[in-house]
Amino acid sequence: MKEKVQTVLEKIRPALQADGGDVTLIDVAEDGTVKVKLTGACGSCPMSTMTLKNGIERLLKQEVPEVKEVIQV
Repeated sequence: MKEKVQTVLEKIRPALQADGGDVTLIDVAEDGTVKVKLTGACGSCPMSTMTLKNGIERLLKQEVPEVKEVIQV
């Protein structure tokens, strides 16, 4: 599952980088929890929670049904 998650994050990464940010995969747990770290401009952006839940989490759940939740560490 980790490889699938990484593949989806690679699709999202260019949009984040265009705004001066990035996302790093930290861990994928057996229970479907994905831990990521938003870096650069995304790390300090007040909209980062929306980016995380409405963007990254939504797309990951859509493309990798085993994903249950995405949390920022």
